[in-house]
Amino acid sequence: MIKIVSDTCTLYSRQEAHKIGLEVTPLSVLVDGKDYREYEDIDTATLIEKISNGAVPTSSQPSIGEKIGIYDKLTESDEVIDITIAQGLSGTYDTALMAKEACRHPDRVTVFNSGTLCGPQRALTEAALRMAKEGKSKEEILTMLAKSNRTDISFLIPMDLKFLERGGRVSKTVGNLGSLLKLLICLKKSEDGRCLEKYAIDRTVKGTVKSIFKEFAAKGVDDSYLFSISHAMNEEMAGKLSRALKDAFPRAHIDLFELSPVFLTQGGPRCCAIQAIKIIR
Repeated sequence: MIKIVSDTCTLYSRQEAHKIGLEVTPLSVLVDGKDYREYEDIDTATLIEKISNGAVPTSSQPSIGEKIGIYDKLTESDEVIDITIAQGLSGTYDTALMAKEACRHPDRVTVFNSGTLCGPQRALTEAALRMAKEGKSKEEILTMLAKSNRTDISFLIPMDLKFLERGGRVSKTVGNLGSLLKLLICLKKSEDGRCLEKYAIDRTVKGTVKSIFKEFAAKGVDDSYLFSISHAMNEEMAGKLSRALKDAFPRAHIDLFELSPVFLTQGGPRCCAIQAIKIIR
């Protein structure tokens, strides 16, 4: 049997994941010298409070020891597919590869670089889990993942570019541009999934959405895609994005998520992500 493993970049807590037969390893945030596992030791609202009091958090990938332990346990009787956050946006994929080589049965572990994060990574993981429960083979699941992840389109609208600038995900020039001119700078995940690139600059959410929908049209996005909106305590903007998606794609499935502490650490308070992916079986 195939067991599906992932990480909290799916926006699943470990407790939620266990209920559906999924195994996830938590990422962590470091605040004032203390390490907090997201969804276990700290939540997004608490982290925002710490940031408002002057804390400067950083993030870290799952423990390699914990990954090895999961692989060892599951591969005693099953094969494992571990679906990680995009390589380049996190070191999680590389950690998983090291854990694979160190576990007892490395030949029974396949690490798949999702090339994405948040909503689309969750959708890929859920689709793989469904196929595993249906008794599909490892090859069939990996084929689905490889076809589907190429359809992913992801945008991030940060409210405070200092967080992305600090993490090296945007240049200081871009950060200063947004701060000085009070503009919304929309970032797009690169085609290889390894970084965020400047996509559009506008003064309003409406203008930003128009630019995003222009890219959706160019990529052939339609109602068959799964859409997700994720936010770091910014329900107002998330609501505007959701309504715009429903108007443009009335028959599509749209999920709304609160971003995890690790993504808050990277994107900053009140950031919003709008993403789309098509699952191809």
